[in-house]
Amino acid sequence: MDYAATVHLVDDDPSFLAAVGRMLRASGFKVAAHASAAELLGSVSPESRGCVVADLSMPGVDGLELQALLAGRGIAMPMVFLTGHGDIPSSVRAMRSGAVDFLEKGAPRDNLLTAVTGALDQDAAAHVARQKVAERRRRLAALTEREREVLTLVARGNMNKQIAAALGIHERTVKLHRTAITTKLGVHTVAQLALLVNEAQLPDAVAKAAPGP
Repeated sequence: MDYAATVHLVDDDPSFLAAVGRMLRASGFKVAAHASAAELLGSVSPESRGCVVADLSMPGVDGLELQALLAGRGIAMPMVFLTGHGDIPSSVRAMRSGAVDFLEKGAPRDNLLTAVTGALDQDAAAHVARQKVAERRRRLAALTEREREVLTLVARGNMNKQIAAALGIHERTVKLHRTAITTKLGVHTVAQLALLVNEAQLPDAVAKAAPGP
């Protein structure tokens, strides 16, 4: 688990906020306490790492509204909701919107620690996935426009002769482009190239119309 990531606590009850913050810090977590949703929103960005532990019922912007606002701003930190009383409809809505857990404030300490650990693990996994996509895109950005066209057609399973016909170039030129592509990307099989294109989430529009099978 990435203990360097921040647990963002959001609650309008100062005593509860302080108590939970102390408990989480004593358990090894990095904690930032926020007295309102607006305070949290003013301090995080899409690059923020960690999770959000928020009170469901708060004046102004409540927990569910906060969840929607964070998502709208591209802030994907996992959320754990706390409530002073059970609220099944709200918990269902929160979970459907991607919340990691929904706990009553009186829940055992270990339950909260487990929920926070799970949220941080989820954030860490998502961060690794985002880095992987960014690295794939960085490699692909090194390709020329023609190499990107050839790559997309290769990833579709087209043979060199088909690619040459589709792009109006010589088959020997296609082979040269394929050599340059594998050198720049560091992958050598069609399956690996197709996976790289898929992981990088490239728009299909970079290629001209492919020939039929």
